[in-house]
Amino acid sequence: MYEVLLTEKASADLAWFRVSEQRLILDGIIENLTTQPTLPTRNRKLLRPNPIASWALRLGEYRVFYDVAAEDALVTVLAIGHKDHNDLYVQGERVVI
Repeated sequence: MYEVLLTEKASADLAWFRVSEQRLILDGIIENLTTQPTLPTRNRKLLRPNPIASWALRLGEYRVFYDVAAEDALVTVLAIGHKDHNDLYVQGERVVI
């Protein structure tokens, strides 16, 4: 089992969403990132080098960006955003990856 840690920025990103969306995102994080977070799946993928994170988790229209320290069994969630077509928004601001 991996421990999941949200950075202060990721916590602020999460707080930007409605409570029902927060529950959906947190449930998805727990379900997908506590075991085998580095196993690529339909919803999890290793990203090309970018300034946000190494991995992305797709939860419908939401995206969770995270890094993994396998030796410490630790997943660090760095950012949480919302995808609208090809655009990514974090706390309402468009982000270019």
